[in-house]
Amino acid sequence: MESSEVAIELYVVLSAILFIMGALGVLLRRNAILIFMSVELMLNAANLALAAFARQWGNGDGQVLVFFVMTVAAAEVAVGLALIVAIFRTKHSIDIDELHKFSG
Repeated sequence: MESSEVAIELYVVLSAILFIMGALGVLLRRNAILIFMSVELMLNAANLALAAFARQWGNGDGQVLVFFVMTVAAAEVAVGLALIVAIFRTKHSIDIDELHKFSG
């Protein structure tokens, strides 16, 4: 393979690895900020797969969709971090297990 192009399989494998890492972070972590970062990692893994498939098929629509997902993710970051700060100010903890104790 003399071409300098990277095969789409490598992008898809990297995307799958990143998505699995994010899913494990959501399932195994108890810190709200780390869970939030894991969700963002999963979104970026999906974006990588979308961009790879868009490049493979020569269609710009996938890249436009990636742009919109990134825009929504930026809004999610702003709202999510504001919620985490508000919870920390009232409960003095961002541990998910501690928050379940207070919800009753």
